[in-house]
Amino acid sequence: MNEQEASNRTLTGVVVSSAMDKSITVVAERRVKHPVYGKFMRRSTKVYAHDEANECNKGDTVMVVQCRPLSKNKTWRLVKILERAN
Repeated sequence: MNEQEASNRTLTGVVVSSAMDKSITVVAERRVKHPVYGKFMRRSTKVYAHDEANECNKGDTVMVVQCRPLSKNKTWRLVKILERAN
């Protein structure tokens, strides 16, 4: 990664769809504390990422970095695959 990529926001998540050409759908989960009751809840964010080589499959754990808009919904780019699905 160069200096510009290092300053950009990165997410780690699971690929839920790889049916598109050169694109993947990644779900990143986070835990937030409820403001009144204090219970930790799971919240998820779905992002579309650019996968130039079509190397990701459903279930892979990946790291994506924010970049310039590549299409209407796609503003993330695949950095690396952390763990392959079984």
